[in-house]
Amino acid sequence: MPDPLSDSDYAALAQFRYSLRAFLAFSEVEAAACGLTPQQHQALLVIRAAAPGTATIGLVAERLIVKPHSASGLVDRLVALGLIERAASPHDRRQALLTLTSHAQDLLARLSAMHREEIRRLRPLLIDLLARLEG
Repeated sequence: MPDPLSDSDYAALAQFRYSLRAFLAFSEVEAAACGLTPQQHQALLVIRAAAPGTATIGLVAERLIVKPHSASGLVDRLVALGLIERAASPHDRRQALLTLTSHAQDLLARLSAMHREEIRRLRPLLIDLLARLEG
């Protein structure tokens, strides 16, 4: 049986969840300011973070924790917005490889820089909360 939780454990857990939700709210506002939904922003980040030639609808579905048909619809909307391009894989013509357009790269670079700064701002708080939960 795990150790019982103390009042300070509950307080640290509550603060940690609040901090995560505050970061997500920050992220949603910044994405909207760039004309993106949170899922569109996340999809662009997944595609950009993938090794060259490996970003697929399946990867987007996996990383966003959505069904493949939902990821496919999201990708269709991003293609229609001119943010990503889809090309058949040279190894499997049934599979589409996804790449960001230059416009999407610019948007994502701006958003990611803001997110990195927010994470840097939150880092001391999160480290403190994690340390409190370890003790």
